[in-house]
Amino acid sequence: MAKHNILFVCLGNICRSAAAEAVMKKIVDEKGASADFNIDSAGILSYHQGEHADPRMISFASRRGYNVTSISRPVKRADFDNFDLVIGMDNTNIDDLHDRAATIDHTKKIHKMTEFCRSFNNDYVPDPYYGGADGFELVLDLLEDACEGLYETLKDEKL
Repeated sequence: MAKHNILFVCLGNICRSAAAEAVMKKIVDEKGASADFNIDSAGILSYHQGEHADPRMISFASRRGYNVTSISRPVKRADFDNFDLVIGMDNTNIDDLHDRAATIDHTKKIHKMTEFCRSFNNDYVPDPYYGGADGFELVLDLLEDACEGLYETLKDEKL
């Protein structure tokens, strides 16, 4: 398997993308494939730059065995050169990523997280920030499904 460089992106990089990074890192670690992956996360906005993930997401993810340790940072133009896949959580993230992509090759790297879901049919990963516990649990359900699907896709070199 070739080295895969994956960047997960959401609005502020404190809930969904931070959790996606943690979920994917655990999956590749459990498969013994950590050396084959470089996994990071970023946000469309720089509002939370330098902050840890939302404490609620850290707590909900921890209950499932995930260690959410990322520090929020905004997406940079160089990310499109440094990552093979730039994966947004919802349609607005995807549109914003397309706006930031400088070349056709950059655009080809952009995917939506739910493209990789195997069990869920959701069109996007909803932002749980203003909701309750159910929102965080749904996000983690979707991310677990999509990250497993992403791993399988990359393992089989379909992307």
